[in-house]
Amino acid sequence: MQRADIIRLWLIRWLYLIAVGHLVMAIAMTWCADSSGFARYHQNILLAFGFPQEAPGAMAMQLWWIALFGATLQAFALFLLALVYLVGYYRHARIWLLLAGIVLLWAPQDIFISIRQNVWVHVWVDLAAVVALVPPLLALWWLDRNPVGE
Repeated sequence: MQRADIIRLWLIRWLYLIAVGHLVMAIAMTWCADSSGFARYHQNILLAFGFPQEAPGAMAMQLWWIALFGATLQAFALFLLALVYLVGYYRHARIWLLLAGIVLLWAPQDIFISIRQNVWVHVWVDLAAVVALVPPLLALWWLDRNPVGE
């Protein structure tokens, strides 16, 4: 196995790990949103939007929103797993580039929305996602752009 193939293998494994991490966190968000482990997070979100904790229905709305977002994130994680598998198998370089572009389209918007509401935990999570995803995706694009035999 050549050095480039080993690097490629580890980058793909890294992306699998990121996707599985998204899936696990998304399941936790959906099914454990009301657990005490998320209590401080929910309080911070309510305060960021100007709701006192005691506001009628505010916490119920926050729990609904986070559970709904968790279900959406589960779908994202499964799509990412499927794409990493398919692109890893077929070595279609443009799809690695497309995935990097999707992250780079999403992140600034999400960061802007989070900064506007002063929700810094989301800004840091978004930045971590960009750092964890974009460099490996670009490296895989680079490695797969001229497959052997073409």
